[in-house]
Amino acid sequence: MWYCWYIWNVGILITMKEISVCIVDDNRELRNALEEIISMSEGYLCIGTIGTAEDAINQLPILQPEVVLMDINLGTEQSGIDVVRVLKPQMPDTNFMMCTVYEEDDKIFQALSAGASGYILKKTDPARMLEAIRELYEGGAPMSSQIARKVVVAFRQQTVSNTEGENLDMLSNREKEILELLSRGLMYKEIASQLFLSPETVRKHVYHIYEKLHVNNRVAAVNKFYGR
Repeated sequence: MWYCWYIWNVGILITMKEISVCIVDDNRELRNALEEIISMSEGYLCIGTIGTAEDAINQLPILQPEVVLMDINLGTEQSGIDVVRVLKPQMPDTNFMMCTVYEEDDKIFQALSAGASGYILKKTDPARMLEAIRELYEGGAPMSSQIARKVVVAFRQQTVSNTEGENLDMLSNREKEILELLSRGLMYKEIASQLFLSPETVRKHVYHIYEKLHVNNRVAAVNKFYGR
C-alpha cells in the first residue's frame, strides 16, 4: 500500500510506501507493544503477529511481509534463527531483522549466516526501530550500535587471523619444521644436529621465518605459529 498526503502551501504530493511488517515473538505483551508502535506510525503496516516458530514457518510464506521482526528465543526447540534459516530460501524478497535481548557474538553471527539482514536489541528506542525497519526495506543492514561494534571487532580479528594464516602458508616445509623445533626451546646447534644442517643454514632459515611472519624474535614467531 502507499501512504499519501498533500502539502498545501507548496502544492507537492508526497507518496510514501507503506512497509508491511510481521512480528514474531513468544511474549504477547511485547508483540502487542510492537504492533501498536508500527500500526500508529505513518508509512508502516503491521499485517500479522505470531507467537511460535511453527506458526511463523506456516504463516509467513502466506502473509509475505516485506519485513519480519524476529525474536531469537521463541520458547521452543526451534529458535528464531532456525525459522530464518528455513524461510529465507523460500522468501528471498522478505527482509528478516532479529529483534532480541541477546548480544552474544555466536547468536549474532548465527542469525546473519541464517539469512537475517539486520540485528537490533529490544531495548532500542521505538523511533530508531522504525528507522531500522525502513533502512532494512531500502536495502540497508541496520544494527544496534552495540551489535555493530561486536561485528567490527570480530571482522578485525578474523582479518588478523586470515593474514596470519596466509603468512604461515608462505613458510616452506623446512621453515615450518624449524619453527616447530624453535617452539620446543631447542638452540640452533640442536636444530642443526636433528635436521643434519649447519648452524649457519638454520640461522638463515630463522631469518627468513622472522621476515615472512613480520616478527623479530623467537617468542613472537612461536606465538604466531600457535595463533596466540
